[in-house]
Amino acid sequence: AEGLGVSANIFVGMIESPLFIRPYLKDMTRSELFTLMTCGMATIAGTVMVLYASILSSVIPDVMGHILTASIISVPAAVTVSKIMIPETGKLTSGELTFPEESASSMDAITKGTIQGIQLLINIIAMLIVLVALVYLVNLLLGLLPQISGEKVTLQLILGYAMSPAVWLMGIPWDEALTAGSLMGTKTILNEFIAYIDMSRLAEGALSPKSLLIMTYAMCGFANPGSLGIMIGGMGTMVPQRRNEIVSLGFRSIVAGTLATCMTGAIVGILAV
Repeated sequence: AEGLGVSANIFVGMIESPLFIRPYLKDMTRSELFTLMTCGMATIAGTVMVLYASILSSVIPDVMGHILTASIISVPAAVTVSKIMIPETGKLTSGELTFPEESASSMDAITKGTIQGIQLLINIIAMLIVLVALVYLVNLLLGLLPQISGEKVTLQLILGYAMSPAVWLMGIPWDEALTAGSLMGTKTILNEFIAYIDMSRLAEGALSPKSLLIMTYAMCGFANPGSLGIMIGGMGTMVPQRRNEIVSLGFRSIVAGTLATCMTGAIVGILAV
């Protein structure tokens, strides 16, 4: 069950992949559940790959191949990080499964599917709105503080400074580290879509071609509060008896997913010329 759910994250999103193994979710160990969540945070869905490729096509040659590769190699990185953070101590989820619900007819199946789909959608939208609004509320409060180098204090600015050493360790020159760190801050606090747009609009020479390539890989993941809202809303609806556990693992999955994509960026930093 864990292997199928993790593998599905390469091509589908963090909500679609748990649907592949929905009957198993309630029986998965804490470590397996966390691994599934981390892989969702460390990859992107196939539905947005073309969109991101179109954004970056002007700054990265053959960017579609890089984005697909990033999503593939981030999976083993995510598994490694998640198993280090929450080691496996229980019995692996596999074997025969008895489905508790059976539909009496085709119309009954359609009705149940419609109700479950609407519940899933409503929960996702609600959690997404709340967590994104929370980020903007915190940024609004931080904006009352004195400016730093002419910029308003925001969560992404603070995280940008904090991430500068991390991107330097990936192989980005120190004189470019603040710019790259700011992109990682935007990606982590807002989302990778906005970060990729910001990267495509950087002044020429702000980042070297190698640094641009490293950041393409390092930002190729859904690890941000908005995605956490989607994950909690979606998986919490699929397996309501484990909602509290999913919530407790949420922010750790963002950290683990970010570490996984940073590991991917570091590998590119080693291999890229």
